[in-house]
Amino acid sequence: MHTQCKYSKAQLSFSFHLYKLILKLPKLLEQFQSEEMFFFVKKKVCQYRLQNKTQTEMNLCVLFVCQVRKRWNGGTSPHTSNSLSGKLETPSAQKSSSIHENRCELQTEQGAEEVSRTQKHCTMATAANKNVEFVRTGYGKNMVKVLFIRRQGSRHSIIELRADVEITLNSRKDYLTGDNSDIIPTDTVKNTVHALAKIKGVKTIEQFSLDICHHFLTSFNHVLRAKVYMEEAPWKRLEKNGVEHAHAFIYSPEAYRFCEVEQNLNGLPLVHSGVKDMKVLKTTQSGFEGFFRDRFTTLQDAKDRFFCSSVYSRWRYNKSQDVDFDGAWKCVKETIIEKFAGPFDRGEFSPSVQKTLYETQLLVLDRIPEVEEIEIVMPNQHYFTIDMTKMGLVNKDEVYLPLDNPSGNITGTVRRKRARL
Repeated sequence: MHTQCKYSKAQLSFSFHLYKLILKLPKLLEQFQSEEMFFFVKKKVCQYRLQNKTQTEMNLCVLFVCQVRKRWNGGTSPHTSNSLSGKLETPSAQKSSSIHENRCELQTEQGAEEVSRTQKHCTMATAANKNVEFVRTGYGKNMVKVLFIRRQGSRHSIIELRADVEITLNSRKDYLTGDNSDIIPTDTVKNTVHALAKIKGVKTIEQFSLDICHHFLTSFNHVLRAKVYMEEAPWKRLEKNGVEHAHAFIYSPEAYRFCEVEQNLNGLPLVHSGVKDMKVLKTTQSGFEGFFRDRFTTLQDAKDRFFCSSVYSRWRYNKSQDVDFDGAWKCVKETIIEKFAGPFDRGEFSPSVQKTLYETQLLVLDRIPEVEEIEIVMPNQHYFTIDMTKMGLVNKDEVYLPLDNPSGNITGTVRRKRARL
């Protein structure tokens, strides 16, 4: 697994310089032919480490001392002699040097191990950098929650939302060198969402997502891309006998609304809206016959069966301005229900999930000119008649067993044909 190097170029250069000195040690030792070389080098390195150097440089110095000892012990072993070291130091300096050396010894083994490991990782990272390239980078804040209230006299309206915000910067030095100077903190991203809700208001989740993207692309010179995914909580105004309550709501999760807006610097925003987790079921007017069979096929033809699905749909608009996002979302939701259920008095037969899915898409594109492309996913969630013959009972398609999995999964995406030039 690749481990990113945490040291700067200057620190690596320092370590390579020490390494070159280590390579020269045999010749230096031949010239001195005494332990004076060892104590002199050790003293100087210890003094260097204690002169307010960074922990990284201190550890590199520790590594150097270890290598000096290793090189020396590989040749003629020095005799420990206070008299020889005394030639280089006064008694007071001897005491000070001894203290410094003891401090060095405390961290020698641990520091050498850390630096060795770091150098190995840095070497691996440097080699890997030649063979890799960035595809995309981004960061941001997820699960930013807001409840916005619009008060119009005694009548109140609410929108509760959850936003995931991601931005991409024009540099990657934060990835490459650990330089954070360009990073807009994710906490700032969260605060921005809250502040824009106050400044701009929240009319629809699509428009609010557009406002967030616009803010990051125009307020900072180094932001190249902004992307917002947003979900709206399904609060529904209470109603009785056709009269709506002024300020009371009920959580009604029959379907969840979401959107996604992405925009590049100097580019037009790309707006998607969607509905998900809309569970629908009908007990008849659905069949599945005439399918391909092979030696593993055990499924029997069904002229009449249950049809249950948890519908997911996502569509792309061909513009971002002057769009009735609320109206479009309601229209798509109602169209899905209409094609699934059919007329309320008699229903509409579905020969397959695929046919129902495609006809729904065609109707959406016909009804909403602003929709350029639409994807629908309709899992086929099964209900099977329970065999009760062993219990002496006859089950005339009255008691069914719901199966969560496995389930069929049918999906399709269609778009308007592009004019040929």
